[in-house]
Amino acid sequence: MDKDRKISLDRDRLNRQYGYRITKRVFDVIASLLGLVILSPVFLVLAICIKLDDGGPVFYSQERIGKNGKPFKMYKFRSMRVNADKELEEIARQNEVDGAMFKIKNDPRITRIGKFIRKTSIDEFPQLVNVLLGQMSIVGPRPPLPREVVEYTNYDKQRLYVSPGCTGLWQVTVRNSVGFDEMVNIDLHYIQRRSVFLDLKIIIKTIKVIFVPNDAY
Repeated sequence: MDKDRKISLDRDRLNRQYGYRITKRVFDVIASLLGLVILSPVFLVLAICIKLDDGGPVFYSQERIGKNGKPFKMYKFRSMRVNADKELEEIARQNEVDGAMFKIKNDPRITRIGKFIRKTSIDEFPQLVNVLLGQMSIVGPRPPLPREVVEYTNYDKQRLYVSPGCTGLWQVTVRNSVGFDEMVNIDLHYIQRRSVFLDLKIIIKTIKVIFVPNDAY
């Protein structure tokens, strides 16, 4: 993939993909329901581990921006200290990713259990609730924070033409090894050629990441 190639998405064409969109939504509902039921024992074990780790809340909710710029509350297993958001200003200068995104490899706010669940992406499991509610899809671009979207160019905002996902092409390929601009291009590349086959391929790779973690942090 040419990371320098600019991609211009046809929003009307995306909206006309009726067969794909219906199939995707049916799959999302079935997969999220089954996932919540099957993973409920895992949720219980993680809840106990998180509580034993530092005694704080098990879940963490944060405002994210979804399709067409609509905000929603996204749910995750808490992997950072309770006051992590307030501590962000203190470490903002340590950002290791260019552009409208914050990432540092050894974030001091991450708890002991948090390192494991982030590495395996298990912290994302509660987003199945967001999928069931129609706020997210199983596969799609990473849902950005409001403060990130403020810095978006018109080109970057094309990421918001579709529903954000629990996993995506960026997450299962390069993830934190590239900067913001390349992440955007990868997301737009996915949106441009998205299909049921590509979504299934990404889901299979996601399952592999859970058991063979990549460079997530």
